[in-house]
Amino acid sequence: MRDGQGMTRRRVLGIGGALGLMGATGLTSAAALARRPAATGAELRSAVPLPPPFQVPLPIPAVLKPVGTSGGADRYEIVQREASAEILPGVRTPLWTYDGTFPGPTIESRRGRPITVSHRNELPVPTVVHLHGGRTPAASDGYPTDLVLPAGWPDASQQAHPGMGGSQHHAMRYGGMGDSHAMRYGGMGDSHAMRYGGMGDSHAMRRGGMGDSGAMEHGGPAPRPQPAPGHGMSDPRAVVSRLTRDYTFPLDQRPTLLWYHDHRMDFTAPAIWRGLAGLHLVRDDAEDALGLPAGPRELPLMIADRAFAADGGLAYPSLDPTLRERPGVREPYLAGVLGDVILVNGAPWPVHEVDAARYRLRILNASNARHYELEAVTDDGRRLDLVQIGADQGLLAAPVTHKLLPIAPAERYDVVVDFSGVPIGGRVRLVNRLGSGRTRDVMAFRVARRAADDSRVPGTLSTDLPDWRRSDAVRMREFAFRAGQMHAGHGWLIGGLPFDPARTDVTARLGDVEVWRLVADVHHPVHLHLVGFRVLSRSGRPPLPHDAGLKDTVSLRPGEGVEIITRFDGYRGRYLFHCHNAEHEDMGMMANLEIV
Repeated sequence: MRDGQGMTRRRVLGIGGALGLMGATGLTSAAALARRPAATGAELRSAVPLPPPFQVPLPIPAVLKPVGTSGGADRYEIVQREASAEILPGVRTPLWTYDGTFPGPTIESRRGRPITVSHRNELPVPTVVHLHGGRTPAASDGYPTDLVLPAGWPDASQQAHPGMGGSQHHAMRYGGMGDSHAMRYGGMGDSHAMRYGGMGDSHAMRRGGMGDSGAMEHGGPAPRPQPAPGHGMSDPRAVVSRLTRDYTFPLDQRPTLLWYHDHRMDFTAPAIWRGLAGLHLVRDDAEDALGLPAGPRELPLMIADRAFAADGGLAYPSLDPTLRERPGVREPYLAGVLGDVILVNGAPWPVHEVDAARYRLRILNASNARHYELEAVTDDGRRLDLVQIGADQGLLAAPVTHKLLPIAPAERYDVVVDFSGVPIGGRVRLVNRLGSGRTRDVMAFRVARRAADDSRVPGTLSTDLPDWRRSDAVRMREFAFRAGQMHAGHGWLIGGLPFDPARTDVTARLGDVEVWRLVADVHHPVHLHLVGFRVLSRSGRPPLPHDAGLKDTVSLRPGEGVEIITRFDGYRGRYLFHCHNAEHEDMGMMANLEIV
C-alpha cells in the first residue's frame, strides 16, 4: 500500500475501500462493493530508519500484583500516565500508558472471583477503560461518555460552549471530511434529521434492525440533555468522575484472553495507538487440568502496527494532535490507519527462543485497522499447523487445525504450535499473508534446545459451550455497516445512522435469544459488548473453520452478510455494539444496546 503513482486503483482501494471509491471516482455503493478491496485503510510511512526483523527479543508483559485480596475479591491499582520507551533500538518514543509500560501490565484472574481495578488518570485528557470481552455490569463496562477527567479539565458548567473546542453547535464537527463537508455528528432531532437509506441498495433494516418494531427508533425530535464534560455529544446518562474510578469485574465467565483499552468518545483510535492497551487472562480449574502448554510455554502475543515520526514519536494523522478538542483524522485515513511497523508486545518484529516442544500462543490483534492472515513457516518453507483451541470467549469444544489463520482487529485466538519437528537452531517465522514488504513479517521463533514435553491437546476441550438454535430466537435483526452520507460529507454508519449516546438503538430483553444479520460494505470487525455469540452463516453458507467457538468480535469481509446468534444474559443496562476498526468507531460506527 505504498503506491506513489497517484490515484491508481490500488491506492483508491487502500485509502478507503468503498468510501474512497465513492469519493474519488463517483462510483455508486454497488459498484464500489464489486471491487472487493483487499484492505480497508491507508498506511503511514515511518520517518526513521527501521531495524531488521527478528533482532529484538520478545518482551512478556509483567503480571500485575493485587494490592488487596480480602473479602473474596482482588483489588488492583493502575495509573494512566505518560512515559517513554525504547521500542525501536536506540530511539525513545513517548507513550500514553497503563502503569508506564506498553502494553500495560497483564491481569490474571480466576473465574468467578471478582476484582476491582482502580484507575487513576494522570494523562492530559479524559479517559475511559473498557474490558473487551468482559461480562461486566453496565456501570463498569466503559461506556464512551463515562469519563475519568484529569486534573484541571473543565466541567460542563464551566464551558461557554459545551462542544469540544468551543463548538457553537450540539453537533460534533469532523473537519477531516473537508471543511466544507464537515460531518455534523450529533442528535437526530429538529434540522439534524438523518435521511435514512441512500446506501446504494434497499437494505432497510427489515425483520427488526435498530428498533423492536422493525424500523429505526427515531420518531420525533431528540431530547436536549446536558453534554458530557468536554464533549459535544449530549448524554443524560453519562457518569463522570475526576482523577480516579473503580471498575468492578465479577468475571463470572469462561476462561479466556480479554484485553483492556481506552474507549473515550471520539478518541478511542489515537488513544490505543499511543499505548492504552493491556491484556487480562481469566483462568479456571477445568482449563488448568487439561494439560495444555503452560508456564514459559504459554505466550501472550499482542500484535499491533504502528508508524514512527522523525523524532521517534508515534506518527498518527490526528486533526488535533493534543486529542483535546477536534476529533478525526486527515482525509486519506478516514477508512483506517495502518502502520508500517509490526509490533508484538510492543517490540518490532521480535524473536523468541523456544524449546523443541508445544507452545500455547494467546494471540490478540490490537491493531486499529490492520487485518492479518497468520502462517507459521520454517526457513525451508514448511508450514506448521496452527491448532486452534480457543476463540474470543474461551475454549472450543474440540481443536481445529489451520495452516492460515485470519485475525481482524480485536479478535483473539488461542493456538498451539508444535516446534518439536524443527531442527535445533532452526527458525519459524510468523508471517502475515495479507502484508507486503516489511508488514509481511510479524515475528520469529528460534528453536534452541531439545526438552521434555508432557503437554497435550485433548480431543475434547470443553463441554460448556451454549447450544442455541435458530428455533430459540425470539427475534431476527439486520444491521448494515456502511459508508454513507452524513449531511454534506461521508461517514461510517450503522443502519444509516451515526452514533448518538442519547438515542436507544436496540432494546433486548434479558434472557432473550436473538439472531442478527450483519451486512458490510468494506472490512468491519463487529464487536458486541457484554455477550458472546456464535457465527451461524457467512453469505448464506456455513461458517468458516476459524469461526468456531464463542466469539465477541466477528470479521465482516467486503460485501458479506454474517449471521450470529446470542443470548442477552448477565446484566441489565446500556451497552454498545460497534465496528472495531477504531477509526470507524470514532467516526460514528457505534450503536446503543439496552438490555431490560
